[in-house]
Parts: sequence; C-alpha cells; structure tokens
Amino acid sequence: MQKLQFEEKWDKAIAKKDRKRIEQIFSELDLTNNSGIQLTRLSQAQNYRGELLVMVLIHNTSDQILNFDGTKLHYIENNEILANHTFTLPSLVIEPKTSMPWTFIFPVETIQPHVSLENGYLELIRS
Repeated sequence: MQKLQFEEKWDKAIAKKDRKRIEQIFSELDLTNNSGIQLTRLSQAQNYRGELLVMVLIHNTSDQILNFDGTKLHYIENNEILANHTFTLPSLVIEPKTSMPWTFIFPVETIQPHVSLENGYLELIRS
C-alpha cells in the first residue's frame, strides 16, 4: 500500500493548511494499479528571480528506491516543452511504495519566455 511521507525539512517547515491540502490530494488518488513513477502537480509559479517552481507529489509505486541523480524533467504546457532541466538531488530519495511532495526549481535559462503557468505538468524522462 502506498504511503505519504514528507522529507525531513519539509516535515518541520510546512504550514498546517498546506500539509492538509497535500494529505487530502493524496487520499483521493488511486495508485493501486501502477508499478512505476507518477507525478501529481500541486502548484506552479515563478519566483522573484524568474525561476520556475513546480510542486508535485512524486509517487514511487515501484519496488525499487527512487533517486534523482541526473534525472531529466520537462515542464509542459499545451503539448509544448517550456522548461527542460536535469536534476541531481542527492537528498531526494524515495522509498518503494512511497509518495513525497517536492518542489522542482527550473533555472531561468532553462525556461521558454512564453510560460503561462496554466495547466502545466512535469514529465520525467528516463534514459
């Protein structure tokens, strides 16, 4: 059975209403028939530096540990790749049958200028 886990720093810093929202979204998902990796978008925004922040729930429904060591992600809107970056995050390790919220930050130089921040999603590219 899939469980929800918060990374240690998130667990200490997350606001109660945000935790409740994530727990609610997680409880409404049906992940029982999957044996891989899924991403559920929670929010997206651009910060004051122009970086793209995409918060997702990462679902590792496999029997293997998931890490983000050289993992390529695309941010897509209207079937167009609008941001593309390779993430190496040694602290992000997700156990089997575990879901975890995370915010991926795309550097400014990896983002197309016409990002609308509406109906976007992340796509994990496995090599």
